Amino acid sequence: MITVENLSFRYSATSFGLRVPAFHLQDRERVAIVGPSGSGKTTLLNLIAGILTPEAGRIDVAGTDVATLSEVERRRFRASTIGFVFQDFALLDYLSARQNILYPYRITPALTLNAAARERAEALAAACGIGDKLDRHPTALSQGEQQRVAICRALVTQPKLILSDEATGNLDPESKARILDLLFEQASEAGAAVLAVTHDHELLPRFERVLDFAQFRQGADA
Repeated sequence: MITVENLSFRYSATSFGLRVPAFHLQDRERVAIVGPSGSGKTTLLNLIAGILTPEAGRIDVAGTDVATLSEVERRRFRASTIGFVFQDFALLDYLSARQNILYPYRITPALTLNAAARERAEALAAACGIGDKLDRHPTALSQGEQQRVAICRALVTQPKLILSDEATGNLDPESKARILDLLFEQASEAGAAVLAVTHDHELLPRFERVLDFAQFRQGADA
């Protein structure tokens, strides 16, 4: 699902640099990434999703070299292939929770907003415990509720790759388990791989593989 080779990236006007000689994620694999804050975990997810572009290297996602795509092509590819749960939720305040969940269908011509998609959005919201809040705007939701909207949005298109940046960070222990169950269940139904950044070590046994981000910083393969 993911092949990264000789990847290098640097933010302008900063000393931060990221080098990943090699990283691989298999189809349907569930992998967690751990490591200290500021070490580049979110940067790696953003590079894989095509939100950032590398200085050098190859990022192949589902057979597409994301780094070679134009900005418009990356946006469309991300919306149709990748479900991304952002750490800051990235919800649009002028849209309702329902409209936020269905937003990928509004911006991607390859996706068709039909009755099945609307039903899937309703079912995901109910499973996440926000089925009665779909008409509310993000400003009227708690942080935990906003996070659940973001999770539903990432899953509604049944993507082949789910990228999660602290998807359960603002949830209580019971909700964390339920959300992770939902995420894995949806991934299984869609045949999707999961790559998740987390600081919650209690969740790590649920994953098939755990990578310490120190490996990347030291230039090791993963």
